[in-house]
Amino acid sequence: MGKKKTAFVCSDCGAEFARWQGQCSECKAWNTITEFRVPSVKAAPRGGTMAGYAGVVEAKVQTLDEVNLESLPRFSTGFKEFDRVLGGGVVPGSAILIGGEPGAGKSTLLLQTMCLLAESMPTLYVTGEESLQQVAMRAKRLGLPTNKLRTLAETNVESICQLALREKPAIMVIDSIQVMHMSDVQSAPGSVSQVRESAAYLTRFAKQNQVAIIMVGHVTKDGSLAGPKVLEHCIDCSILLEGSSDSRFRTLRGNKNRFGAVNELGVFAMTGLGLKEVNNPSAIFLNRGEEQTPGSLVMVIWEGTRPLLVEVQALVDYSQLANPRRVTVGLEQNRLAMLLAVLHRHGGLQVADQDVFVNVVGGVKVSETSADLALIAALVSSFKNHALERQMVVFGEVGLGGEIRPVPSGQERLREAAKHGFKRAIVPIANKPKDAIEGMEVVAVASLSDALEALF
Repeated sequence: MGKKKTAFVCSDCGAEFARWQGQCSECKAWNTITEFRVPSVKAAPRGGTMAGYAGVVEAKVQTLDEVNLESLPRFSTGFKEFDRVLGGGVVPGSAILIGGEPGAGKSTLLLQTMCLLAESMPTLYVTGEESLQQVAMRAKRLGLPTNKLRTLAETNVESICQLALREKPAIMVIDSIQVMHMSDVQSAPGSVSQVRESAAYLTRFAKQNQVAIIMVGHVTKDGSLAGPKVLEHCIDCSILLEGSSDSRFRTLRGNKNRFGAVNELGVFAMTGLGLKEVNNPSAIFLNRGEEQTPGSLVMVIWEGTRPLLVEVQALVDYSQLANPRRVTVGLEQNRLAMLLAVLHRHGGLQVADQDVFVNVVGGVKVSETSADLALIAALVSSFKNHALERQMVVFGEVGLGGEIRPVPSGQERLREAAKHGFKRAIVPIANKPKDAIEGMEVVAVASLSDALEALF
């Protein structure tokens, strides 16, 4: 038997070190390095074959034209929004990690999914944080069919996989990966070594037996998935279920997907009977008042493979402070500072003595640059106390030179806006459609001054 090896791993970036240190030299994070004990492995004899040692098997070398290119046989979860985020459904043998804040609805969503799938295929729901009685009570409260779903209360990964070999499920849920442990890893459940080895063991089991495994993960204070960064590298799909406690809407966002598009968005509504999917999310984000107010405007953003209409609100008010505040909710704060500088230089609007507050309605987080022009329009509208047209949408990227740059999928964005009854659109000149869109006036602009003239 080989000697036990001890390494120290950063839980943020996965970098390994020979000894403990306070700061990770790779990602510069403090107090994220923890001890990781590598289990001993039997070494192969010199001059002999590696087959049978350390779990190594001989692999077959193939050329690319010999690889089977048949389409992956996906199966639906029963929720179109869940399937959308997964790239069209669950792929057999895939390892999926889903995280979210406590109370976001992770266990509820997976319990609903598994009860629906149990009607047509063998399933296994493994709970390590709750008792089987608690799971059964939740299923009864949600009115779910419970006569076919197989459940197990266990935290030992080896025991779970041995039982799964007998049950032969097509899909299995592990709730959650932070409480799972392996017998040969000498550390507490939830530590870096336990989470890392448990996830790797489950991923190997999924690939070898063509079982789709969904693992539930905890999140840190900043909202990212807890555990070592290598946990996200070894799985196939990483999903976050987001939603504030004061809102009944939940967004399911894909951060990594080997079988589909990333940054795909699915929207659910939390009800007394569990999570219900929202097939038309633009309708809920456009639930505005009857009277149009200054600083409010609708923009069209692109999430994954579909357009989404959301409302952005801005409030510009005189500041009593020496350093005026810049507060953003749902948008990047550095982007706001840059756009304010562009607005001053190329729009002639000085807001250095004003407090600026920006909010994206509905709790949507916007990361793409197509919101630039809409944000500037909302800022000017609030500063001048001039309400914009109610049936107007705006999108476009604003460059540092004051030019309006095109954004991808402009035609699809305009069609989505026209479908919801909008009559006018301010877009980059490169996104002007070749064919007129029925019922919509499209105004193409090339610079920030042109856009402000068209808006005001």
